[in-house]
Amino acid sequence: MTTSSKESGLRIGFKRHLRAHVVRGEAVYLLSERDATSVAGAHVEALAPLLDGTRDLAELCRDIPEGLTLAEAGTIVTRLVDAGLVALREPTDGIDPPSLAYWEAAGLEPAGVVRTLRNTTVATILLSAEDGAGDGIDADAATAALLAAGLSTVPASPHRLADDAAMSVVLCEDYLDPALPAIDALHRAAGRPWLLAKPGGTQVWIGPVFGQRDGEQACWHCLAHRLRGHRQAETHLRAVVDGHVPLIPPAVSLPPLGAAAFNLIALEAAKWVAGMRTESQRAVWTLDSLDLCGRSHELRRRPQCPSCGDEGLMAEQARRPVTVGHRPKASRSGGGHRSMPPEDVLAAYEHLISPVTGVLKEITKDGRGPSFFNSFRAGPNLALNARRHFEHMRSARAENGGKGVTPLHGKVSALCEAIERHSGYFHGDEERVVASYADLGADAVHPNDCLLFDERQYADRAKWNSTHSSFQYVCDPFDEHTPTSWTPVWSLTRQRHRFLPTGMLYFDVPAEHGGGGALSADSNGNAAGSSVEDALLQGLLEVVERDAVALWWYNRTRAPGVDLDSFGVRWIDELRAVYAALRRDVWVLDVSSDVGIPTMAALSRRTDGPSEDVMFGFGAHLDPQVALIRALTEMNQLMPAVVAAGEGGDYDWSDPDAVHWWRTATWDGMPYLRPDPAVRPRTPADYAHAPTSDLHQDITDVRRRLEGLGLDVMVLDQTRPDVGLPVVKAIVPGMRGFWARFAPGRLFDVPVRLGRRDTPTPYEDLNPIPLFV
Repeated sequence: MTTSSKESGLRIGFKRHLRAHVVRGEAVYLLSERDATSVAGAHVEALAPLLDGTRDLAELCRDIPEGLTLAEAGTIVTRLVDAGLVALREPTDGIDPPSLAYWEAAGLEPAGVVRTLRNTTVATILLSAEDGAGDGIDADAATAALLAAGLSTVPASPHRLADDAAMSVVLCEDYLDPALPAIDALHRAAGRPWLLAKPGGTQVWIGPVFGQRDGEQACWHCLAHRLRGHRQAETHLRAVVDGHVPLIPPAVSLPPLGAAAFNLIALEAAKWVAGMRTESQRAVWTLDSLDLCGRSHELRRRPQCPSCGDEGLMAEQARRPVTVGHRPKASRSGGGHRSMPPEDVLAAYEHLISPVTGVLKEITKDGRGPSFFNSFRAGPNLALNARRHFEHMRSARAENGGKGVTPLHGKVSALCEAIERHSGYFHGDEERVVASYADLGADAVHPNDCLLFDERQYADRAKWNSTHSSFQYVCDPFDEHTPTSWTPVWSLTRQRHRFLPTGMLYFDVPAEHGGGGALSADSNGNAAGSSVEDALLQGLLEVVERDAVALWWYNRTRAPGVDLDSFGVRWIDELRAVYAALRRDVWVLDVSSDVGIPTMAALSRRTDGPSEDVMFGFGAHLDPQVALIRALTEMNQLMPAVVAAGEGGDYDWSDPDAVHWWRTATWDGMPYLRPDPAVRPRTPADYAHAPTSDLHQDITDVRRRLEGLGLDVMVLDQTRPDVGLPVVKAIVPGMRGFWARFAPGRLFDVPVRLGRRDTPTPYEDLNPIPLFV
């Protein structure tokens, strides 16, 4: 040891947030509020009482106990310093000891922090609610809290920064305050950090600190994009109410809460000025004062953000071919073959679950009915535009959902569906070419090849639309000569790009970009997966499933039953026992089409009530057992609506088609719901399934089957750079979806080709009840 600290006045001792206790013959215990550290050795025990912070190095050398050499003492002190237990202390007369201990616990040199705080000015910018609807933010309380934290303050304007401030603290009543874009731009131009916070309300928000200038941090616009996605009600209201009506809740607070909020905000500002840099400063931290629960909401930068990233990424992605590579199967459980186990998917994308910075607010298990259902909800369905969402608040379609044989599978399924819908929503940065169908010629796919409305449906659309769910909405006829927005999709069949109207590919496209009117998107073929191959296979299988189900449903043809016992799956036995306890029958039909991919329709009816509440679920897969489990888990997902209805028949759905079905559908009155008695029930032996180990093989198989029927297989990569989970939309013009679309083609031709009918079903004899799932 040297004695250079004598002149500098430095003292040496255990850090102030540690309390030393010597247990002779055992160890020196150093206690902090977080943990305890023990340091063993007789020499440490002898030296520890001297490390109380009252001695400089010279005095410590002078007072070394007998039996301990200077070299030994030096080695011990060095090791304790290296371990972060001992430090040199500057004179700190007049400074509150707990404050010094706090900064030392944070890993900082406290005297230096105090000097930095005293010499640093923080600007305060206070934003009032729009139209002055709130009670405002208490400027005096905010200033007092910052001063108590050791900082100097100066007021600043949203339009001009304070010249001598090292950072700004921006206090608002809403993180989407219209003044924040300008504040963000001012700080960005000046290269100055700023802390955003909301001190009011039952829930206090603090952070992040913007402007960390490391190229990876999100900006305010990244956060605003996520926040707007959680405010569908507000978006809807802005479109329908007087623009002068404030759209913020009333002011809510209590004096203790306000004081706590301002002091916590001041603490965060002081930590930043002191030099603390943690990942939490990139997040939004919320404190719910009602239950005292705090949560950190991770905020990641959006690579496609127009303010801090490259807004051309989505357009560039659409212009690239979609490459399907080899992808080994890593999971075969839970109703599918996937390239990543569900627990890994959840770990990789769980940060997207947040009511502040997430794609979805939360995932909750549906508490209606037995827990065996594993039916999960994951927030509003973005496949609905604002008008349709509020029409269907009481509908399974109003929310994203998940299903599975275990809670984990159900939760991951719900997560993926929410991300799928988010990625398929129109954000404004998608690739678009404005032209008419006539101008594009052979490069374009005619919308009618996908919409598949019959001319009679167009003629009768006013009457139909007034009596059916908006999911069954018949749009205006497409005008081939009117310019609209088109987006390229990759044809796997032709290995080139073709064009489809943007309004048919993304949800809620504004009218100025071709949405509404004649064009609107549905979710058929939309799928998320742990890889592009995973997502594409699921999307193609959904297209096959919905086509096969539509052929069966609208033609009302009989289908073979499925022998559930023959599959030998214990989970299916458990399912039947659960349904029996609910006094319900369960059966499954094989509704496979000419594509040749096993497609199952699971059905269940109530046996002890005035209505049978017939519910169903569908599934398709190359593996017949997977198709069967998918159909059953989808039925589980939808069952809560009818199980919770009880004797009163309140199905908690507003969809008139669904309610009519549950009240009127019966086993006796609808033969097409029952297994065909003339055909032996299907068993695994009836399916020529050869297991594969690579998703590429399965995709190739499905493609060949579809292309063998003269169909063009296309795909649009909808993966969002800021999300990362692959999402695609599989498109096969001519294939039917669930909705009532009665144009000539497969709906009429395939049942005849398969021998299910001698002649095509007359248009007026098609099932008048539209599919509603």
